[in-house]
Parts: sequence; structure tokens; C-alpha cells
Amino acid sequence: MNESAKRLELDKILAQAASCAALEGGRALLLAAEPTADLAEARRLLDLTEEASTLLYRCGAGKIEEFPPVADSLERAEKGSALSPAELLAVAKLLRAARILYASVRSYADVSVERMKALTEHLAFDKNLEEDIGRKILNENELSDHASERLYSLRSQIRLLGERIRARLQSYLGGEERKYLQEGIVTVRGDRYVIPVKAEYKRSIRGFIHDRSQSGATVFIEPEEVLEMNNELRSLMLDEREEIERILSELSRAVGGMRAELERDTEVLAEADSFYARAEYGYRLKCVKPVLNGNGVVEILKGRHPLLDRNTAVPVTLSVGERYKFLLISGANTGGKTVTLKMCGLFCLMAACGLFVPAAEGTRLSVFDGVWCDVGDSQSIEENLSTFSSHIVHIKEILECATARSLVLIDEPGGGTDPEEGAALARAVLNALLARGCRGIVTTHYSALKEFAYGAEGIENGCMEFDASDFKPLYKLKIGAPGSSNALLICTRLGLPQETVDEAKSYLSEGARSFSETLRAAEESRIRTEETMKNAESLKKSWEERLSALGKEEEKFRAERERFLTSAKAEARRIVAARTQDAEELLAEMEEIFRKENYTEADLIRARTLKNKMENAPAEEEPVRAVPVDASKLKAGDKVLVGSMNAEGVVLSVRKEKGTCEVQAGAFKVNAKISDLFTAGKAKAEKQEKKHSVQVTRNLKERAAAHLECNVIGMTTAEALPEVEAFLDSAVLANLPEVRIVHGMGTGKLRAAVHDFLRKNKRVASFRLGKYGEGESGVTVVTLK
Repeated sequence: MNESAKRLELDKILAQAASCAALEGGRALLLAAEPTADLAEARRLLDLTEEASTLLYRCGAGKIEEFPPVADSLERAEKGSALSPAELLAVAKLLRAARILYASVRSYADVSVERMKALTEHLAFDKNLEEDIGRKILNENELSDHASERLYSLRSQIRLLGERIRARLQSYLGGEERKYLQEGIVTVRGDRYVIPVKAEYKRSIRGFIHDRSQSGATVFIEPEEVLEMNNELRSLMLDEREEIERILSELSRAVGGMRAELERDTEVLAEADSFYARAEYGYRLKCVKPVLNGNGVVEILKGRHPLLDRNTAVPVTLSVGERYKFLLISGANTGGKTVTLKMCGLFCLMAACGLFVPAAEGTRLSVFDGVWCDVGDSQSIEENLSTFSSHIVHIKEILECATARSLVLIDEPGGGTDPEEGAALARAVLNALLARGCRGIVTTHYSALKEFAYGAEGIENGCMEFDASDFKPLYKLKIGAPGSSNALLICTRLGLPQETVDEAKSYLSEGARSFSETLRAAEESRIRTEETMKNAESLKKSWEERLSALGKEEEKFRAERERFLTSAKAEARRIVAARTQDAEELLAEMEEIFRKENYTEADLIRARTLKNKMENAPAEEEPVRAVPVDASKLKAGDKVLVGSMNAEGVVLSVRKEKGTCEVQAGAFKVNAKISDLFTAGKAKAEKQEKKHSVQVTRNLKERAAAHLECNVIGMTTAEALPEVEAFLDSAVLANLPEVRIVHGMGTGKLRAAVHDFLRKNKRVASFRLGKYGEGESGVTVVTLK
């Protein structure tokens, strides 16, 4: 990593990202990451980070499973050495990590993670070997009894023989020999059971002395009578050790045969882990994937320096490299100029390392062949360099190395020396960099440089905003105008005596004072204008939202009114059809009687009954006519007609002083003017007795609930179409969106007639034949308006 990247603190960012890694290899890769100058490679790195983020936070995949370093173990296993249980368990963890990563990347078919699939394509794993190790090894020091049948048998024999030996030695603890013992316990020395005997009685018990205590007061004797049993126990333990070594050697040979694949797995897992760590780092800082280009264009939207507290940092928006190649930032001290400059360079380096950046969506960054930076006070006592000298050394390096594809960041060039000479030097450096075609950002306090940026081609002024009323920087970048340094105002805020500040002002030249005041006045005027425009835009947006809401309400009322009208027309058709049918039935019965040549008394009674039924039918009501309501008599509960809606409703409350009332009209509550309300009056029909004239009516029964299906199978066309029309009427009244007409397959004539009727019916939005499971061509599904 070069010095410019360190000055921009890329190493700190990589260290923070590395702390999110699960593997030591992943951490090492991130700490050693270098920004790439290849656009295609930078895009590949960002795509891998995006896919890792998708797997982690959208699909819920787990991170890489942790495992210890295994390189030395794999090398020894390949050479034929037997690995320890701890080393074999580490290899099993590696196999498990590879298997889980391979499976997880391929488990989500609905997301595109092609680069991660390509990265993990050659992962090798052996689930049988992984499970074999896990089954045979209990922990880092012990094998399972069931690692092999022979091991289980040997350990069973060892336990049984040990119990026999301890039982025999218990006789010494409870018999006459107890007085010779130092303690009433059975212990082990060199894999052989012994008893602790007082040193002065060591000849009183026949056996072999195996050890002596540190004080010499106790000797550990193996009695003769357990000698053979201890020998047998020792032999069994040696057999157990040989079996353990055989099992470990067998597992180690299997691991050694996979050394090349497992070493490649280690590298792939470390690389994948580094991208998971990048993704987690980006998620923690609420970062976004930048759009990369190779044209030197940098456009940062609401960027935050990643080392600042994101809860307090003010987002900065800047652009450079498209309309102009260099951005000259001026403004107050502590206003954020240097942070903005460093953020721009750091974002480009982060993207070139495959890291997302803390900014808004749409941020564009370029891949440069080098990011050159001169920031801060680089005074060096050891190298005998002053502040000015160290800046010149860095600028010399920039002028020697920067190309047209480089990004150059210089913080206050020409500082640390005479202001006039420093400004001249800074201008010359800027001219050289502009001629070379570099992109970059320069900060300054020099008025001469600000004036230069107004006339020079390829460079633009920018300023960090400052609130002159509170003497505080706003940390916002404004492109297109220079800013005043406001040094004396800041001195006042920091508590410098006012008389000292006033005296300093008096020493300023008239030109400097006039230029500073002009800049400050222009800046204050611009801030006020922008605030006014912001308020106006907010007000405009508020009114647009209100108008949109009113438009939606109007559309809702229009749709409800149309629904009321459609419902009323359907109900009228239904009533007319029902009354006509009733009349036809009475007339048919009368005609049946009149066709007879000889009338019986029963026929006469029946005819008289029909005549009475017609005479006693209620008179037809006149149409409802609207009468304006009497405002003085209007009260809650009255039924009224709302004129503007052409809908009936019930009065909920009356506000006579305002001339309005609240009305429940169907599903809506509306505030209506009393002048827009009407009562429904009915005129009494006059009875006219005319010979041979008859009025027919019938009492309407409660309408049955609408059905979703009409079955006309077996009917003729003449019989079916009235049924279909009546069925559609009831469906419209019930506000059903979709119904079914079952006409069967047959010859197809009935289906064709129904379809022809539906095409001409204005209440039908569309219709189709049934799908599989709906009745297919024997059913027509109708969608109503």
C-alpha cells in the first residue's frame, strides 16, 4: 500500500472490514488488499461483494464456518505421519466449511450469484471422511470407544481387569495390612495399580516398589498377588495404544490423499470469507454499491466519511471529472474541506478494493491508475523537512507520477510559506495538472486561486457553507461559487478577545476586506435563497399531495355513483320482468277458462277468484319526485336524497347554524349542504274504473342471495337466454365481480348463442371458456363491469 493510500486511511478501513471476517485467511487477504487499476477487476470484486450481501441478508445464508489453520497438518499427512485427534478435527471442520459453503451458494435458485458459484465451483469435500472423523474422535485428546470393534473390546477388557485389581487391593485396605498403609486408597504408578505404604513397613508387604513420595515417608508398592494382573493390564493398554495409532494413521492417510484439494479449499474459503466480511462491513455502515466507470467521473451523493460517526456526520454531495476536471474547495477553517477531499479519494480506493461506500444510491466512482494525495502536516524532524518542504516533496512525486488516468488530491498547496509566493506556486501546480489531464480536488484559502478558478478552463470553484449568524460551519459543499475563510469570525466564536479581532480587521487591505465581504454577502444571500426555494418546494409538494388526494376522492364518488345507477337500472328491470311474468300467468289462467265450451261451477269460482285478485291488486305508484327538505324540521334519522350524489341516505347530525349536516349515504359519510337535500314524496294514484281494464301486481318476496353459477344444460336457446339475463341482473345487484354459466359441450349451438348474447351485453367486461379443473369448454367464466 503506497503512502497516499495510508494518508487517506485506507489501512484503517481495511482493518475494520477484516474484523468482520471469520477466518484468519480472510482477515489476512483483506489487510493485504491493494486497490486495482483494472475496471473489469474492480467490477468483479464489487459484484462478489454484492452477491455475498445477497446471500447473507436476503437469503439468510450463514457465514463461513470457522476452522483452525491446517497447512502444516496436511503436509505431514501427505508424507505419511499420523495426525493427532486435534489436527484431524481441524481437517473435519475444513471439510464441513467447504461442504456448507458449496451447498449454500447453490441453494437459492431465485437469486443470481453466478460469480460466487464460479468462485466455489471447485471446492472439494468428502462428507464420509468428515463424518468418519467426527464419529471416531470425541475431542482433541480422546477417541470414541466405538472407533473400531477391536478398540471397544480392548477398552472393555481394560475396565473389567481394572475393577478386579482394585477389588483385590481393597483387601489390604480393610485387613491386617491396613496398619502398614499411609492412606486407605488404591492409586496408579506407571499404568500399574499400587498401594501407599509407610516407608518403615516397606518390608512388611511383599511386592515391587514403583515410586516414593517426595518426602520419602511413603513408598508405592505393587503386591505380588496383583503382579500378573497388572502385567496383563499393561499388555492390554499397549494393544489399545496400537489400535488408536492405527485408527489415526488410517484417517491421516485419507486426509493426506486430499492435500492438494484441501489446500485449494483453504484458499477459496479465505477469499469467500473476505467478500462476506466486505458485505458485513457495508451492511453495518449502510453502504451502497457504487457505479464504476473508467472515465475519471466521480459523483458522490450524500457521502459520509466511514471513520466519522454516521449519526452526527453531515452527508456531502460532490462531483468532479465530467464538466470540469478539478474542483477547488474554499471556505472556513474546520468547515470540512479536508474531510471532503479525503472522502473522495478514499471512496475510489474502497471501490477498487471491492468495498461498498457509505453514500446514497446512484453514486458514481471511477477506477484510476493511481490516487495521489498530499494532505495534512507532514513535517519530519528525522528527515530534516519542514512543513513546506514535506509538501513540496509530495507535490514533486505527484508531478512525476500522475497521468491522465490519475486522481490528485492536494490540501492547501503552497501553504507554510509567503502567501503571495505560495499562491503563485499553487497556481503553477494546478496548471501543470490540468495540462496533463488529471482529475482531482484542491482545497485553498488563497483568493488568487479562487479568482483563477473563475477564468481557467477545466476547474470549478466550490465552497463549504458557513452560517455567519451563528459563526458555525454547516459542513455542506456548494459547487459553483468560492467561499470566504471567515477566519476572524471563527476567532470570535472560539473566544479570542474582540478588541484583538477588531484590530486584525483594521490591518486588512481595502481590497482584501472588500473581496471577503463580497464573498460573505454572496454566500449569505445564496443560503437565504436556497432556504426560500426549499420552503416553496415543500409547500408545492404539500399542495400537490392534497390535490392528488382530492382527485382520488372525486374518482371514488364517481365510481360509487355509477354503481348506484347500475344497481337501480338492474332492479327496475327485475321488477318489470317479475310483474310482467305475474300478469302473464293470470292471463294464461283466464284464457284457459275462456277456451272451454262448457263452464262448470268450479270454473266460475276460479274465474271469480282471478277477477278479485286483479281488482284487489294495489295501484301502481307514481314515480318518486324530489321535494326540498324543510330545514327547520330536519333532524337526525330522517331519510333524504343527496342531490349532488343522486343517492339516498340517513341524516346523522344537523348543523343548522352552518347550513350543513352529516349524511350516511351507503358506505360513505358525507358533509352535505342542507340546500342539496330532498325528501321523497309519493303521489296517490287515482282509481279509474274502466270496463275490461285491469291492473296486475304482486307482493315482492325478499330477494334470494345471488348465485355464482347459472346452469342452462338441456335448455333450448329461447329458454336459456332469459335465464342468463336474469342471472346477470342478480349478479350485478350483488356486485359480484365474476360468475360462471354452465352450458355443457353438446353440439356447441347453446354455447355460441350464450357467447353472442354476452358480447352484446353492456354489463359484461369479458368472458372466457373454463380452464382445466373449471369445466373447460362446457363452462363460460364471465367478468362483470
